[in-house]
Amino acid sequence: MNQNPHLRAPKTAVLLLNLGTPSAPTAKAVRSYLKEFLSDPRVVEIPRFVWWFILNGIILPIRSSASAKKYASIWLPQLGSPLMHYSRLQAKELGEKFTNEGHVVLVDLAMRYGKPSTQEVLEGLKAQGMERLLLLPLYPQYSATTTASSFDEAFRVLSNWRDQPELRLVKHYHDNPAYITALRDQVLSNWEKDGYPDFARGDRFVMSFHGLPKRNLLKGDPYHCECLKTGRLLGEALSLEPGQYIVTFQSRFGKAEWLKPYTAPTIEKLAKDGCQRIDIFCPGFPADCLETLEEIAMEARKSFLEKGGKDYRYIPCLNSNHKWSEALSDIAHQHLLGWSLGTESPEELAKPNERAEFAKSQS
Repeated sequence: MNQNPHLRAPKTAVLLLNLGTPSAPTAKAVRSYLKEFLSDPRVVEIPRFVWWFILNGIILPIRSSASAKKYASIWLPQLGSPLMHYSRLQAKELGEKFTNEGHVVLVDLAMRYGKPSTQEVLEGLKAQGMERLLLLPLYPQYSATTTASSFDEAFRVLSNWRDQPELRLVKHYHDNPAYITALRDQVLSNWEKDGYPDFARGDRFVMSFHGLPKRNLLKGDPYHCECLKTGRLLGEALSLEPGQYIVTFQSRFGKAEWLKPYTAPTIEKLAKDGCQRIDIFCPGFPADCLETLEEIAMEARKSFLEKGGKDYRYIPCLNSNHKWSEALSDIAHQHLLGWSLGTESPEELAKPNERAEFAKSQS
């Protein structure tokens, strides 16, 4: 017999939100994922009836197979999608931190597109007694295309619930000290692993963030400014002079103008201008994915070397860096202040629940 939900100990939950990934590196799986992703009006701000024909008549038939080959090139043996693997690992480590601190906090991961969906994860948390919910996106820099879209989906699900949880949101943490420290640690640990002395960071240190159409900035999206601030803070944390690092934007799609400078042309120009070595890092991606492993670690490397560069060093994303786990915990705790992080005492649970008693009297 199921326990009356009103008699269950109310719990606090932290839900990590990420963009998503195809379930497999196949044309069918990629097509399904891309269709959901590119159908989001937060992502593509083109009149729906026009975009429907472009998406279904041109993009999906052409891009699905090509993208599937790219996904296959970065798929992890036995583990699958890097984004899914590292995102799940981050959720697991955050949950363990709460447990080690003596707290009872539900921690889970949901993807905006694909599986596990926001709806199925929220329903699962509800079944476990969630009464307080913190949404923590794995997007350090806020954008309507990512953060707001993930919030939209959570709001859509919750709008159909009769008994909604208390809700808090983490909008951004692009300048959070713990996040910047984690980025710094990731870069330094890779430099030290490669035997680099003090600076020896290559001729340039490139920080590549995911791009957005320029019109998003002009409409008020703060993403561009937040990326620049993250870049500046990380440069300072690494004791780099402004001329030693460059902030660029990748993954441009279509003919419209996007945020500049573009990553690929910048890397090519550096090589042509005599830059022999670059170190490149993607601070806006907490977990490695197609955009970092294939586009930056593979395609950009090839381009740099073909244009005359000699040494191209890709620094992996935060992934399982313990400083990143600490940063996530720090960010979560900041937004959980005032909420109970454990179940009630046995004495509290033994007290009659007024709502439950009323419901019972009416049956």
